[in-house]
Amino acid sequence: MRWWNALVLAACASQAVAHADPNDPQHGVPKLAGSRRFMNKLRGNRRWEGRTEASQKMDMVEARDDQSLEKRGELETRQSSRRCGGNRGSCASGQCCSADGYCGRGEDYCISPDCQINYGPGCDGNQKPSGADTSRIARPKLGDIQYGGVGIYDCENSGDIAITFDDGPWEYTADLLDKLAKYEAKATFFITGNSLGKGMINDPDYPWVSVIQRMAAEGHQIASHTWSHENYSQLTTAQFNNQMIWNEIALNDILGYFPTYMRPPYSICPSACQRQLATLGYHVVYFDLDTEGYLNDDPRQIQTSKDIWDDAVDGSDPCEDSYLEIEHDIHYQTVYNLTDYILTSLFDSGYRAVTVGQCLGDPPENWYRAGTGTVPEYNFTIRQPTGTFPCLSPNPTSSNPGRPTNTLTVSTDGTCGNGVTCAGSPWGSCCSSNKFCGASIDYCGSNCLSEFGTCLPPDSSIPTGLPLPTGPGGTLTPDDPITSTSSGTAPTGTLEVSIDGNCGDGFTCEGSRFGNCCSVSV
Repeated sequence: MRWWNALVLAACASQAVAHADPNDPQHGVPKLAGSRRFMNKLRGNRRWEGRTEASQKMDMVEARDDQSLEKRGELETRQSSRRCGGNRGSCASGQCCSADGYCGRGEDYCISPDCQINYGPGCDGNQKPSGADTSRIARPKLGDIQYGGVGIYDCENSGDIAITFDDGPWEYTADLLDKLAKYEAKATFFITGNSLGKGMINDPDYPWVSVIQRMAAEGHQIASHTWSHENYSQLTTAQFNNQMIWNEIALNDILGYFPTYMRPPYSICPSACQRQLATLGYHVVYFDLDTEGYLNDDPRQIQTSKDIWDDAVDGSDPCEDSYLEIEHDIHYQTVYNLTDYILTSLFDSGYRAVTVGQCLGDPPENWYRAGTGTVPEYNFTIRQPTGTFPCLSPNPTSSNPGRPTNTLTVSTDGTCGNGVTCAGSPWGSCCSSNKFCGASIDYCGSNCLSEFGTCLPPDSSIPTGLPLPTGPGGTLTPDDPITSTSSGTAPTGTLEVSIDGNCGDGFTCEGSRFGNCCSVSV
């Protein structure tokens, strides 16, 4: 089984958390969506919430059932899977306690955050990663951005939109990075270390090391979303400390440094959590714009998220407004549909796509702490906005104006550099950082080499070259176009629409929530 097959259910959406004053759960104002419907939600069990009257009644029903089974001599079979959690106690060493309260091993029991880490020693969330211990590293509080406390909800700089992605890396994240590179957009990734069954992020048997290293290499900000996405209200102080330190250990193992920014799972961080994070030296980040893409992970529903985005951004003023926006890169429609819509709108509306640190005006050297390595210099420029807003500069998108000189010869083969300029060439006047001439944003963007070309505004806001990713491993025309929520032509004949992702033998993919194409390997 491929590593992600067992996790499809885990990427479903769930409730948003009403979070205003973390110390007053009855006082709900701005909606912060941090929680999604994990695997146990599909079985009707919200383990991250408090024990409700309904769950207590369920315990009473189960107790009566056990008594009845015992009288009939049938209890032994049921107890082959020992019960756990609550008043039942813990599982044996190495075993996991499932969301439904059964001891066992394997994906049905051990995947976090569903696995009950207080009762299952083998839960993914209880497994410490390999790597150098970071707990004793000095944690000076640099800069002017608040550490700990009630958290950050807004950007400081007008004209900035900080797009953030929670819960990855995931199967889709590499394609998401391709999209961000195409648009020259920067983002912030709030990373979980071992959740949803994806394995430890620093385990070489999984693809996450290279994905996270690529995030950093391409100028995105890396932040923490804890080790296994546990609910703070169900953890001890020591357990939450592990959730933070273990994620540091894994990220340091990958990068040689670790972040000073984090987002609490489910947006739950009461006063004790706030103090603990201040001690650990973390900025606590929430958001002020949520498109609820996690609730609309279907081609027929994703328009709802686009409408939420439009309601906020359309008609706004980049000279006065800014947004700290949340998405989740574990959801298909968010990555392959909504992201293109957001980025196109963002730049068309005169905004810059920046990291959280940039939108707060925090210098890049403050975003991380050195671990076994050093924090690298941040040498990335921001794609500048275009438009007619009075605060926007009419200068080209590059921060380097063109300065071709008479000593340069015009390119005759589409390459530039080493005495050759693109200015006046048939391929375009911009010289890319890879030393090729062109006229799209690939060449005329913020990394345009002005000494070997004229860095004019690009003739297209979407780069040329390879098509944007439209699905895992595919580059064909998307079955759910980014400009429409149509799910395609309704199936004809006697074929039934697939409800489980399989096709053939009387089932068609057309109109299904999984996509309209049926692969050769049905």
